[in-house]
Amino acid sequence: MSDNTINPKDFEQALQVGRPPNIQKLFPHSRALIVSGRFIDRAMIAKGKAITIAANGRSIFVIRGALQAAQRANASIIIEIARSEGGADAYCAVNYWNIARQVDALCNELGITIPVAIHADHYGIKKENDLAFAKVEIPTMFEAGITSIAIDASHMPDDKNLNANIALRPYIPEWAGLETEIGEIKGKEGLSTKEEAVFLIAGLNAHNIFPDWIALNNGTTHGIEESAQGIQVGLTAEIHEAISRYHVSGAQHGTSGNSSDRLREIAARTRTTKANVATALQMISWGLEVNDYGNAILDPDGNFIKVKNEGVTEEVWASMLSFAKEKGIKGGNFKKLNLPFENKFLGQPKSVRDRMVKRVEDFVYNMLVTVFNAENTAPTAIRLINDTGSYDPGPKAERIEDPKNWTPEKIREKAAAIDSDKGTAGNFDD
Repeated sequence: MSDNTINPKDFEQALQVGRPPNIQKLFPHSRALIVSGRFIDRAMIAKGKAITIAANGRSIFVIRGALQAAQRANASIIIEIARSEGGADAYCAVNYWNIARQVDALCNELGITIPVAIHADHYGIKKENDLAFAKVEIPTMFEAGITSIAIDASHMPDDKNLNANIALRPYIPEWAGLETEIGEIKGKEGLSTKEEAVFLIAGLNAHNIFPDWIALNNGTTHGIEESAQGIQVGLTAEIHEAISRYHVSGAQHGTSGNSSDRLREIAARTRTTKANVATALQMISWGLEVNDYGNAILDPDGNFIKVKNEGVTEEVWASMLSFAKEKGIKGGNFKKLNLPFENKFLGQPKSVRDRMVKRVEDFVYNMLVTVFNAENTAPTAIRLINDTGSYDPGPKAERIEDPKNWTPEKIREKAAAIDSDKGTAGNFDD
Protein backbone atom coordinates (compact mmCIF):
# COMPACT_ATOMS: atom_id res chain seq x y z
CA MET A 1 0.00 0.00 0.00
CA SER A 2 1.36 3.47 -0.93
CA ASP A 3 2.62 5.77 1.80
CA ASN A 4 0.06 8.26 0.49
CA THR A 5 -2.88 5.93 1.08
CA ILE A 6 -4.69 5.86 4.40
CA ASN A 7 -4.43 2.30 5.64
CA PRO A 8 -7.82 1.24 7.05
CA LYS A 9 -6.15 -0.36 10.07
CA ASP A 10 -4.20 2.83 10.75
CA PHE A 11 -7.38 4.87 10.48
CA GLU A 12 -9.17 2.59 12.95
CA GLN A 13 -6.30 2.89 15.40
CA ALA A 14 -6.24 6.66 15.06
CA LEU A 15 -9.98 6.78 15.73
CA GLN A 16 -9.40 4.88 18.96
CA VAL A 17 -6.45 6.90 20.30
CA GLY A 18 -6.43 10.24 18.46
CA ARG A 19 -9.74 11.84 19.35
CA PRO A 20 -9.50 14.20 22.35
CA PRO A 21 -11.66 13.58 25.46
CA ASN A 22 -14.26 16.22 24.56
CA ILE A 23 -14.77 14.68 21.11
CA GLN A 24 -14.99 11.16 22.54
CA LYS A 25 -17.64 12.31 25.01
CA LEU A 26 -19.70 14.27 22.48
CA PHE A 27 -19.54 11.74 19.66
CA PRO A 28 -18.89 8.31 21.22
CA HIS A 29 -19.94 6.33 18.13
CA SER A 30 -18.56 8.68 15.49
CA ARG A 31 -16.14 7.75 12.71
CA ALA A 32 -14.99 11.34 12.24
CA LEU A 33 -11.29 11.79 12.98
CA ILE A 34 -11.54 15.11 14.79
CA VAL A 35 -8.18 15.81 16.40
CA SER A 36 -6.12 18.43 18.19
CA GLY A 37 -4.80 21.23 16.00
CA ARG A 38 -1.36 20.18 17.18
CA PHE A 39 -1.42 17.13 14.91
CA ILE A 40 -2.37 19.21 11.87
CA ASP A 41 0.57 21.53 12.49
CA ARG A 42 2.93 18.56 12.98
CA ALA A 43 1.80 16.95 9.71
CA MET A 44 2.68 20.11 7.75
CA ILE A 45 6.07 20.31 9.45
CA ALA A 46 6.74 16.65 8.68
CA LYS A 47 6.06 17.17 4.97
CA GLY A 48 8.03 20.42 4.91
CA LYS A 49 7.10 23.73 3.31
CA ALA A 50 3.45 22.75 3.57
CA ILE A 51 0.46 24.76 4.76
CA THR A 52 -3.09 23.63 5.28
CA ILE A 53 -6.15 25.77 4.87
CA ALA A 54 -8.02 26.83 7.96
CA ALA A 55 -11.40 27.27 6.32
CA ASN A 56 -13.68 29.71 8.08
CA GLY A 57 -16.96 27.81 8.05
CA ARG A 58 -19.32 30.73 7.74
CA SER A 59 -21.95 28.33 6.40
CA ILE A 60 -22.50 24.60 6.19
CA PHE A 61 -21.85 24.88 2.43
CA VAL A 62 -18.33 26.12 3.07
CA ILE A 63 -17.69 23.38 5.64
CA ARG A 64 -19.01 20.66 3.34
CA GLY A 65 -16.98 21.92 0.37
CA ALA A 66 -13.77 22.26 2.40
CA LEU A 67 -14.09 18.74 3.83
CA GLN A 68 -14.74 17.25 0.39
CA ALA A 69 -11.71 19.10 -0.98
CA ALA A 70 -9.45 17.87 1.81
CA GLN A 71 -10.62 14.28 1.32
CA ARG A 72 -9.97 14.58 -2.41
CA ALA A 73 -6.50 16.04 -1.75
CA ASN A 74 -5.78 13.49 0.99
CA ALA A 75 -4.88 16.48 3.16
CA SER A 76 -5.26 17.28 6.84
CA ILE A 77 -7.39 20.39 7.33
CA ILE A 78 -8.68 22.86 9.90
CA ILE A 79 -12.27 24.08 10.02
CA GLU A 80 -12.62 27.25 12.05
CA ILE A 81 -14.89 30.10 13.03
CA ALA A 82 -13.85 33.47 14.48
CA ARG A 83 -15.45 35.17 17.47
CA SER A 84 -17.06 37.88 15.34
CA GLU A 85 -18.41 35.24 12.94
CA GLY A 86 -19.55 32.70 15.51
CA GLY A 87 -19.29 34.12 19.02
CA ALA A 88 -22.01 35.50 21.29
CA ASP A 89 -22.73 38.32 18.81
CA ALA A 90 -22.38 36.13 15.71
CA TYR A 91 -23.23 37.13 12.15
CA CYS A 92 -23.16 33.48 11.01
CA ALA A 93 -25.43 30.55 11.77
CA VAL A 94 -22.31 28.45 12.40
CA ASN A 95 -20.83 29.26 15.78
CA TYR A 96 -18.32 28.17 18.44
CA TRP A 97 -20.90 25.83 19.97
CA ASN A 98 -22.28 24.04 16.90
CA ILE A 99 -19.34 23.93 14.49
CA ALA A 100 -17.96 20.64 15.85
CA ARG A 101 -21.39 19.02 15.58
CA GLN A 102 -21.68 20.13 11.96
CA VAL A 103 -18.20 18.89 11.11
CA ASP A 104 -18.78 15.56 12.85
CA ALA A 105 -22.12 15.02 11.08
CA LEU A 106 -20.68 15.86 7.68
CA CYS A 107 -17.61 13.66 8.17
CA ASN A 108 -19.86 10.70 8.98
CA GLU A 109 -22.26 11.45 6.13
CA LEU A 110 -19.52 11.89 3.53
CA GLY A 111 -17.17 9.16 4.75
CA ILE A 112 -14.39 11.66 5.46
CA THR A 113 -11.25 9.88 6.69
CA ILE A 114 -8.73 12.73 6.78
CA PRO A 115 -7.88 14.30 10.18
CA VAL A 116 -9.75 17.53 10.97
CA ALA A 117 -9.17 20.08 13.72
CA ILE A 118 -11.91 22.44 14.95
CA HIS A 119 -10.37 25.85 15.61
CA ALA A 120 -11.81 28.81 17.54
CA ASP A 121 -10.17 31.63 15.63
CA HIS A 122 -9.60 35.19 16.81
CA TYR A 123 -10.90 34.80 20.35
CA GLY A 124 -10.54 38.52 20.87
CA ILE A 125 -9.50 40.18 24.11
CA LYS A 126 -9.78 43.93 23.56
CA LYS A 127 -9.28 45.04 27.18
CA GLU A 128 -8.30 43.52 30.50
CA ASN A 129 -11.93 43.50 31.68
CA ASP A 130 -12.66 40.91 28.94
CA LEU A 131 -10.63 38.29 30.79
CA ALA A 132 -13.23 37.47 33.44
CA PHE A 133 -15.84 36.67 30.80
CA ALA A 134 -13.32 34.71 28.71
CA LYS A 135 -12.48 32.48 31.66
CA VAL A 136 -16.13 31.41 31.73
CA GLU A 137 -16.79 31.22 27.99
CA ILE A 138 -13.67 29.44 26.73
CA PRO A 139 -14.34 26.19 28.64
CA THR A 140 -17.87 26.07 27.19
CA MET A 141 -16.39 26.10 23.68
CA PHE A 142 -14.18 23.10 24.40
CA GLU A 143 -17.15 21.36 25.99
CA ALA A 144 -18.87 21.87 22.61
CA GLY A 145 -16.07 20.25 20.62
CA ILE A 146 -13.43 22.89 19.86
CA THR A 147 -9.95 21.30 19.57
CA SER A 148 -7.78 24.36 18.93
CA ILE A 149 -7.95 28.07 19.79
CA ALA A 150 -6.38 31.42 18.89
CA ILE A 151 -6.12 33.86 21.78
CA ASP A 152 -6.07 37.28 20.13
CA ALA A 153 -5.12 39.99 22.61
CA SER A 154 -3.05 41.73 19.94
CA HIS A 155 -5.23 44.83 20.14
CA MET A 156 -3.70 45.65 23.54
CA PRO A 157 -0.17 46.82 24.40
CA ASP A 158 2.49 44.11 24.29
CA ASP A 159 2.70 43.53 28.04
CA LYS A 160 -1.08 43.19 28.35
CA ASN A 161 -1.17 40.87 25.33
CA LEU A 162 1.37 38.59 27.02
CA ASN A 163 -0.40 38.75 30.38
CA ALA A 164 -3.76 37.92 28.78
CA ASN A 165 -2.29 34.80 27.16
CA ILE A 166 -0.79 33.76 30.50
CA ALA A 167 -4.06 34.37 32.34
CA LEU A 168 -6.15 32.31 29.90
CA ARG A 169 -3.85 29.32 29.47
CA PRO A 170 -5.32 27.40 32.47
CA TYR A 171 -8.75 27.49 30.77
CA ILE A 172 -7.50 25.75 27.61
CA PRO A 173 -6.93 21.97 27.64
CA GLU A 174 -3.25 21.02 27.62
CA TRP A 175 -3.78 18.88 24.51
CA ALA A 176 -5.42 21.61 22.42
CA GLY A 177 -3.80 23.49 19.56
CA LEU A 178 -2.85 27.02 20.63
CA GLU A 179 -2.35 30.14 18.51
CA THR A 180 -1.27 33.56 19.70
CA GLU A 181 -1.05 36.91 17.90
CA ILE A 182 0.98 40.09 17.75
CA GLY A 183 0.25 43.37 16.02
CA GLU A 184 -3.45 43.83 15.40
CA ILE A 185 -4.12 42.09 12.08
CA LYS A 186 -5.21 44.89 9.76
CA GLY A 187 -3.09 45.26 6.63
CA LYS A 188 -0.19 47.56 5.78
CA GLU A 189 -0.44 49.73 8.90
CA GLY A 190 1.25 48.94 12.20
CA LEU A 191 3.21 45.92 10.98
CA SER A 192 4.51 43.41 13.49
CA THR A 193 8.19 43.39 14.44
CA LYS A 194 10.53 40.60 15.43
CA GLU A 195 11.05 42.33 18.80
CA GLU A 196 7.34 42.01 19.56
CA ALA A 197 7.33 38.37 18.49
CA VAL A 198 10.37 37.44 20.58
CA PHE A 199 8.92 39.27 23.58
CA LEU A 200 5.60 37.43 23.41
CA ILE A 201 6.95 33.95 22.67
CA ALA A 202 9.84 34.18 25.15
CA GLY A 203 7.51 35.46 27.86
CA LEU A 204 5.10 32.61 27.25
CA ASN A 205 7.97 30.13 27.25
CA ALA A 206 9.06 31.35 30.67
CA HIS A 207 5.57 30.49 31.92
CA ASN A 208 5.59 26.99 30.38
CA ILE A 209 3.29 28.01 27.54
CA PHE A 210 4.32 26.74 24.11
CA PRO A 211 2.09 27.99 21.28
CA ASP A 212 1.78 25.95 18.12
CA TRP A 213 1.28 29.04 15.95
CA ILE A 214 1.86 32.77 15.96
CA ALA A 215 -0.17 35.11 13.74
CA LEU A 216 1.45 38.35 12.60
CA ASN A 217 0.33 41.61 11.10
CA ASN A 218 2.53 41.10 8.06
CA GLY A 219 0.71 43.21 5.52
CA THR A 220 -2.50 41.24 5.09
CA THR A 221 -6.04 42.52 5.00
CA HIS A 222 -9.24 40.81 5.99
CA GLY A 223 -12.28 40.88 3.78
CA ILE A 224 -12.54 41.67 0.10
CA GLU A 225 -9.94 44.40 -0.16
CA GLU A 226 -6.64 43.70 -1.86
CA SER A 227 -3.73 45.21 0.06
CA ALA A 228 -1.39 47.57 -1.78
CA GLN A 229 1.57 45.49 -0.61
CA GLY A 230 0.00 42.19 0.36
CA ILE A 231 1.74 39.71 2.62
CA GLN A 232 5.32 40.79 3.26
CA VAL A 233 7.15 37.51 2.86
CA GLY A 234 10.55 38.87 3.85
CA LEU A 235 9.23 40.31 7.11
CA THR A 236 7.41 37.06 7.86
CA ALA A 237 10.52 34.96 7.26
CA GLU A 238 12.61 37.31 9.41
CA ILE A 239 10.18 37.09 12.34
CA HIS A 240 9.86 33.31 12.05
CA GLU A 241 13.63 32.97 12.09
CA ALA A 242 13.91 35.22 15.15
CA ILE A 243 11.66 32.87 17.15
CA SER A 244 12.87 29.60 15.60
CA ARG A 245 14.43 28.38 18.85
CA TYR A 246 10.92 28.25 20.34
CA HIS A 247 9.60 26.00 17.53
CA VAL A 248 6.50 28.08 16.80
CA SER A 249 4.85 27.77 13.38
CA GLY A 250 3.25 30.64 11.51
CA ALA A 251 -0.48 31.20 11.06
CA GLN A 252 -1.19 33.30 7.99
CA HIS A 253 -4.28 35.49 8.16
CA GLY A 254 -5.94 37.47 5.40
CA THR A 255 -5.03 35.22 2.48
CA SER A 256 -8.03 36.24 0.37
CA GLY A 257 -6.36 39.45 -0.82
CA ASN A 258 -3.12 37.91 -2.02
CA SER A 259 -2.09 36.22 -5.25
CA SER A 260 -1.41 32.51 -5.49
CA ASP A 261 2.23 33.23 -6.30
CA ARG A 262 2.65 35.18 -3.08
CA LEU A 263 0.96 32.43 -1.08
CA ARG A 264 3.29 29.84 -2.65
CA GLU A 265 6.18 32.03 -1.56
CA ILE A 266 4.86 32.05 2.01
CA ALA A 267 4.86 28.25 1.96
CA ALA A 268 8.35 28.03 0.47
CA ARG A 269 10.17 30.71 2.49
CA THR A 270 8.54 30.81 5.94
CA ARG A 271 7.58 28.46 8.78
CA THR A 272 3.86 28.87 8.13
CA THR A 273 1.66 25.75 8.49
CA LYS A 274 -1.85 27.30 8.74
CA ALA A 275 -3.54 29.75 6.38
CA ASN A 276 -6.94 31.24 7.15
CA VAL A 277 -9.37 31.59 4.26
CA ALA A 278 -12.71 33.20 5.05
CA THR A 279 -14.23 35.81 2.75
CA ALA A 280 -13.12 34.04 -0.44
CA LEU A 281 -15.03 30.89 0.48
CA GLN A 282 -18.16 32.85 1.31
CA MET A 283 -18.11 34.72 -2.01
CA ILE A 284 -17.35 31.57 -3.99
CA SER A 285 -20.22 29.66 -2.40
CA TRP A 286 -22.64 32.47 -3.27
CA GLY A 287 -21.60 32.32 -6.94
CA LEU A 288 -19.80 35.64 -7.22
CA GLU A 289 -17.12 36.26 -9.80
CA VAL A 290 -13.66 35.99 -8.22
CA ASN A 291 -10.07 36.00 -9.40
CA ASP A 292 -7.81 32.95 -9.17
CA TYR A 293 -7.15 33.45 -5.45
CA GLY A 294 -10.72 34.16 -4.39
CA ASN A 295 -10.94 37.93 -4.25
CA ALA A 296 -14.32 39.18 -5.45
CA ILE A 297 -14.22 41.06 -8.75
CA LEU A 298 -16.28 44.26 -8.81
CA ASP A 299 -17.96 45.95 -11.74
CA PRO A 300 -17.12 49.58 -12.68
CA ASP A 301 -19.70 50.79 -10.16
CA GLY A 302 -18.11 48.81 -7.35
CA ASN A 303 -20.79 46.11 -7.20
CA PHE A 304 -20.32 42.36 -6.93
CA ILE A 305 -20.77 40.35 -10.14
CA LYS A 306 -23.03 37.31 -9.80
CA VAL A 307 -22.22 34.45 -12.21
CA LYS A 308 -25.46 33.19 -13.69
CA ASN A 309 -26.39 29.61 -12.74
CA GLU A 310 -23.59 29.36 -10.19
CA GLY A 311 -23.90 29.59 -6.41
CA VAL A 312 -27.25 30.70 -5.02
CA THR A 313 -30.28 31.11 -7.30
CA GLU A 314 -30.78 34.43 -9.04
CA GLU A 315 -33.91 34.96 -6.93
CA VAL A 316 -32.02 34.47 -3.67
CA TRP A 317 -29.22 36.77 -4.85
CA ALA A 318 -31.76 39.45 -5.72
CA SER A 319 -33.24 39.05 -2.25
CA MET A 320 -29.77 39.40 -0.73
CA LEU A 321 -29.12 42.60 -2.68
CA SER A 322 -32.49 44.03 -1.65
CA PHE A 323 -31.86 43.19 2.01
CA ALA A 324 -28.37 44.71 1.87
CA LYS A 325 -29.68 47.92 0.31
CA GLU A 326 -32.45 48.21 2.89
CA LYS A 327 -29.99 47.72 5.76
CA GLY A 328 -27.24 49.88 4.26
CA ILE A 329 -24.86 46.91 3.96
CA LYS A 330 -22.03 47.39 1.46
CA GLY A 331 -18.77 45.77 0.35
CA GLY A 332 -17.06 43.66 2.98
CA ASN A 333 -20.07 43.95 5.25
CA PHE A 334 -21.96 41.59 2.94
CA LYS A 335 -20.67 39.01 5.42
CA LYS A 336 -23.57 40.16 7.63
CA LEU A 337 -25.91 38.39 5.20
CA ASN A 338 -24.76 34.96 6.37
CA LEU A 339 -27.05 34.69 9.39
CA PRO A 340 -30.31 36.01 7.90
CA PHE A 341 -29.89 33.98 4.70
CA GLU A 342 -28.50 30.61 5.88
CA ASN A 343 -31.97 29.03 6.09
CA LYS A 344 -32.90 30.47 2.71
CA PHE A 345 -29.76 28.89 1.27
CA LEU A 346 -30.73 25.57 2.81
CA GLY A 347 -34.22 25.84 1.29
CA GLN A 348 -32.90 25.92 -2.28
CA PRO A 349 -33.09 22.85 -4.57
CA LYS A 350 -30.44 20.19 -4.06
CA SER A 351 -28.86 20.97 -7.42
CA VAL A 352 -28.29 24.55 -6.29
CA ARG A 353 -26.95 23.53 -2.89
CA ASP A 354 -24.61 21.07 -4.58
CA ARG A 355 -23.20 23.67 -6.94
CA MET A 356 -22.56 26.03 -4.02
CA VAL A 357 -20.57 23.28 -2.31
CA LYS A 358 -18.74 22.22 -5.49
CA ARG A 359 -17.47 25.74 -6.08
CA VAL A 360 -15.93 25.76 -2.60
CA GLU A 361 -14.55 22.25 -3.03
CA ASP A 362 -12.78 23.04 -6.28
CA PHE A 363 -11.26 26.25 -4.92
CA VAL A 364 -10.03 24.67 -1.67
CA TYR A 365 -8.68 21.61 -3.51
CA ASN A 366 -6.66 23.82 -5.85
CA MET A 367 -5.25 25.82 -2.93
CA LEU A 368 -4.33 22.70 -0.94
CA VAL A 369 -2.66 20.95 -3.89
CA THR A 370 -1.17 23.60 -6.19
CA VAL A 371 -0.56 26.50 -3.79
CA PHE A 372 0.03 25.24 -0.25
CA ASN A 373 1.66 21.82 -0.87
CA ALA A 374 -0.68 20.09 1.61
CA GLU A 375 -1.56 17.11 -0.58
CA ASN A 376 -1.12 13.71 1.09
CA THR A 377 -0.60 15.13 4.60
CA ALA A 378 -3.53 13.11 5.99
CA PRO A 379 -1.63 9.78 6.23
CA THR A 380 1.25 11.66 7.83
CA ALA A 381 -1.02 13.05 10.56
CA ILE A 382 -2.50 9.59 11.14
CA ARG A 383 0.97 8.07 11.47
CA LEU A 384 1.92 10.79 13.97
CA ILE A 385 -1.22 10.05 16.01
CA ASN A 386 -0.54 6.33 16.06
CA ASP A 387 3.17 6.74 16.78
CA THR A 388 2.24 8.98 19.72
CA GLY A 389 -0.50 6.59 20.83
CA SER A 390 -2.42 9.54 22.20
CA TYR A 391 -4.64 12.50 21.34
CA ASP A 392 -1.82 14.77 22.56
CA PRO A 393 1.60 14.89 20.89
CA GLY A 394 2.81 17.27 23.59
CA PRO A 395 4.45 20.65 23.00
CA LYS A 396 7.11 21.18 20.33
CA ALA A 397 9.29 23.19 22.72
CA GLU A 398 10.50 23.13 26.30
CA ARG A 399 11.17 25.95 28.72
CA ILE A 400 14.43 27.72 27.96
CA GLU A 401 13.60 31.11 29.50
CA ASP A 402 14.21 31.88 33.18
CA PRO A 403 10.91 32.74 34.91
CA LYS A 404 12.81 35.16 37.16
CA ASN A 405 13.29 37.37 34.11
CA TRP A 406 9.58 37.39 33.35
CA THR A 407 7.89 38.62 36.51
CA PRO A 408 5.01 41.12 36.12
CA GLU A 409 7.39 44.00 36.83
CA LYS A 410 9.99 42.82 34.32
CA ILE A 411 7.31 42.17 31.70
CA ARG A 412 6.25 45.82 31.98
CA GLU A 413 9.87 46.99 31.73
CA LYS A 414 10.61 44.85 28.67
CA ALA A 415 7.41 45.93 26.93
CA ALA A 416 8.12 49.60 27.51
CA ALA A 417 11.41 49.21 25.63
CA ILE A 418 9.73 47.79 22.50
CA ASP A 419 9.12 50.21 19.65
CA SER A 420 5.85 48.97 18.16
CA ASP A 421 3.06 50.53 16.13
CA LYS A 422 -0.40 48.99 16.46
CA GLY A 423 -1.72 51.16 13.65
CA THR A 424 -5.10 52.83 13.69
CA ALA A 425 -7.93 51.44 15.76
CA GLY A 426 -10.37 49.14 14.06
CA ASN A 427 -12.27 45.87 14.04
CA PHE A 428 -10.34 43.23 12.12
CA ASP A 429 -11.45 40.04 13.80
CA ASP A 430 -12.39 37.79 10.86
